[in-house]
Amino acid sequence: MKVSVCIVVLSLLTLGVWAEDGHQLWLRVKTGVPVNVSCSKKSGTLDIARQELLQGWQGEAGATVKLTIRADKAIAGDGFKLTAGGVQANTDRGILYGVYELLRRQQTGRKVNEEVLNPSYALRLLNHWDNLNGTIERGYAGHSIFWRNGADSLAVTEKDVALWKAYARANASIGINGSVLNNVNASPLILTAGYLQRVKTIADVLRPYGIKTYLSIKFSSPVLLGGVKTADPLDPDVVKWWKAKTEEIYRMIPDFGGFLVKANSEGQPGPQDYGRSHADGANMLADALRPFGGIVMWRAFVYSASDEDRAKQAYQEFMPLDGSFRENVIVQVKNGPIDFQPREPFSPLFGAMKKSSVMPELQITQEYLGQSIHLVFLAPMWEEFLQSDTYQEGPGSTVARCTDGERIPGKHTAIAGVANIGLDPNWCGHHFSQANWYAFGRLAWNNQLTSAQIADEWIQLTFGQLPSEAAQTGNLSPKWTENFLQPVKQMMLASREAAVNYMMPLGLHHLFAANEHYGPGPWWAPQRVRKDWTPPYYHKADTLGIGFDRTRGGSDAVSQYHEPLGTQFNDVNSCPEIYLLWFHHLSWDYRMKSGRTLWEELCYHYDAGLQQVRQFQKTWDSVQPYVDQERFFHVQSRLRSQCLNAQEWKDACLLYFQQFSRMPIPFDIERPVHDLEDLIRKDLQRF
Repeated sequence: MKVSVCIVVLSLLTLGVWAEDGHQLWLRVKTGVPVNVSCSKKSGTLDIARQELLQGWQGEAGATVKLTIRADKAIAGDGFKLTAGGVQANTDRGILYGVYELLRRQQTGRKVNEEVLNPSYALRLLNHWDNLNGTIERGYAGHSIFWRNGADSLAVTEKDVALWKAYARANASIGINGSVLNNVNASPLILTAGYLQRVKTIADVLRPYGIKTYLSIKFSSPVLLGGVKTADPLDPDVVKWWKAKTEEIYRMIPDFGGFLVKANSEGQPGPQDYGRSHADGANMLADALRPFGGIVMWRAFVYSASDEDRAKQAYQEFMPLDGSFRENVIVQVKNGPIDFQPREPFSPLFGAMKKSSVMPELQITQEYLGQSIHLVFLAPMWEEFLQSDTYQEGPGSTVARCTDGERIPGKHTAIAGVANIGLDPNWCGHHFSQANWYAFGRLAWNNQLTSAQIADEWIQLTFGQLPSEAAQTGNLSPKWTENFLQPVKQMMLASREAAVNYMMPLGLHHLFAANEHYGPGPWWAPQRVRKDWTPPYYHKADTLGIGFDRTRGGSDAVSQYHEPLGTQFNDVNSCPEIYLLWFHHLSWDYRMKSGRTLWEELCYHYDAGLQQVRQFQKTWDSVQPYVDQERFFHVQSRLRSQCLNAQEWKDACLLYFQQFSRMPIPFDIERPVHDLEDLIRKDLQRF
């Protein structure tokens, strides 16, 4: 008994005994030193900037910080200039963003030089897939912060307002300036009076933080709400209804941002129901919004249950319409041709559409990457995507340059991220999922940032110990960088590739179990389900080999890319191995660059992914003295679940595909611990 007591006491002495629930995100309250703030202008936004400086200043005590609103041609939009004496900007929002940058540099030890920092994209939005009953489609952090079910669903409480302010502050601190408040699979009720009044209240809270509100709309709303007989975008009564509804919204919310539309996709209504094009539908809405400065974000996530390769369909739908959209329409394109997979080549629409504004859509919530269970830092995925060369105007035409206005000028530049935010105390379900919200905002502001830079910032801001914590635990050590920052950073930077390894390496994609997009299910193909919703449609495994043939001899998806990419992807010898099975169906004994057969290479990748997650567990356990106990144990538990899941992924995929390869698993990697029949039975029981 005495030994047990001693162990407990020692544990308490060596552990951080304070606790944090993660609700403060990367904005943990620090005790600021006295500072004088000078600003000749007043506004709600400037008041917030002033207050942030007063409570968080870490510079010279008694210094004077000047906030200057003055036109400067070098400053674009809501950009700003850091000066020796403070922040200069053209707008109040620019001042606020500059203040957050100034404080971020102080807290992370970066020098404050005189320089201009302009945003890569003018519009930097979160897309919330929140339903009006409070649930969230593909949300893994609890219910909606905006909507709830029940008799009082439209009532606004002080708690609501406080939560919305905290949300707005977090977004402003990383430069996000727009929020779409509801699901793209929209309910028409969002346009009714009661819900619009709640939207107005939310907009009033977000506005001082520089955030505009947007809404997803259902294309058939004139029929469902207005008694109009049709939703045909060329019908005068439909045009009249949308014009009146738009005017109603702007009377309530003068700075309303506009509409996000999912149409003729996955059962949603749209203009094609009436023989009209996507441009017809988008332009009708754009005309209603144009007098007020609003925009339409029209999603290109469109595919049909046809025999055509699903990866080709968005390009086929939208390329013929290039140049047909109004100036205030932006075509919103997912980063890859399929659907937010752990790894995809970039969508060929980037760099191809030259006469229309095109915006990337990234997914912050980890629908296909372990949801709120797996630690997967998404910045490396997004960096890979943004820096991919489209060759639209020759070498150097990266996705970033083709979408931020540098290579393809357009009236609007924008980027969207599908939010991972819910009512969980830590907002995101997993403490490390907060890093993906942070990373999206930072890349939306500066699409040239590296994943390493972003991880470094986030770790320091989120886990750097506060003076009060150090006083309680004595853990403020000069070795914090070596013993905590560096190993955790390395873990984060390796986590996306680890997930690809244990889920879908070498270009495999969409191998998920029935319905949930979580666990493995390469076998899942019930007759009643359309083929392009099943894994065999994508992996094409048979005794001859595996992979989807998208070469010129197959579906010819390679021809949608500019040269030399089309030829590079088409040739198995030049196709990057990370995309090999995306573009090629190859024999199991195909010889890889490593000298191994394709089958052996798959086995080693799956095993490597599992081993990487096991190393993450060791890394996290080793930093225990530097983390508060609440967040430490929460992440530790999640890593255990991730490790179990990685084992399932490895075993399920190798045992399933081994039926076709008829080859042994290499003897120098660990044996499977599950039976294939048990894994299939478990999956089918869930379905």
